[in-house]
Amino acid sequence: MPLDADELALWHAFKRAGEAVRAAIGEEITRATGLSDPEFGIVTRLDDAGGRMRQQELAASMGWHRSRLSHQLTRMTDRGLVDRTGVGSGVDVVLTHAGRVAARRARPVHAAAVRRHLLAHLPDGLRDELLAVLTTLAGPP
Repeated sequence: MPLDADELALWHAFKRAGEAVRAAIGEEITRATGLSDPEFGIVTRLDDAGGRMRQQELAASMGWHRSRLSHQLTRMTDRGLVDRTGVGSGVDVVLTHAGRVAARRARPVHAAAVRRHLLAHLPDGLRDELLAVLTTLAGPP
């Protein structure tokens, strides 16, 4: 049975909102720092982890397939943002000095953009409800 008009409207609004907010935030980060949205996600995760993560762990934290991450890391290595080092049976991804600087420059841009494009549009009472719904939809980490 297809979605009815109300269900379809909710589905489309959900998709458009998520895409619009992510795109606006990503554009601000790129404009201010030169980092793409994927690059921002990688350098900040590495920075939060002390500058080093196993490639497999990084892929899982991004929700990406290993091959997608590998291609992205090759581009980031070429830009001097990360290095990869073979360790035992795996690969460590290491944030370079340039990557750490980029992450720290991008964080305040990201915070301001999230506040402007998402939080400013949510009444205080709705934030907790929306967080609960989105957490449920996202499932276990």
